[in-house]
Amino acid sequence: MTASTRSTVLSLYMRVFRIARTWQAQGGVKGDTANERKYMVQEARTLFRQNQEITDQEAIKKCIEECEARIEIGLHYRNPYPRATYLPPMGLATQKGRKLRAQQRLRKQAKPIYLQSQDET
Repeated sequence: MTASTRSTVLSLYMRVFRIARTWQAQGGVKGDTANERKYMVQEARTLFRQNQEITDQEAIKKCIEECEARIEIGLHYRNPYPRATYLPPMGLATQKGRKLRAQQRLRKQAKPIYLQSQDET
């Protein structure tokens, strides 16, 4: 990992913690703020530790893009949880054959950048 990449990753890590420290939940329930802050800190620790052994520059770049996207989406919608995709798992294809493989490939390509890490967790 280059020095500039390392500083970018560390600044993103610290940014997540700064956001979590000042986070206020949108709902009126008192415990929501604490739960959302806790989720943000745990999610950041889990994903950053999971990806700390990555050495490929393209994979690191994808992880950085995912982190930035999740931060921006969370701040915009005031919701720290990843936004779901609304395509049923086997909704458009039969259970076997070329159509199924093609549909699986299309679903994988259509997955947003901010949900890439959800497959591993």
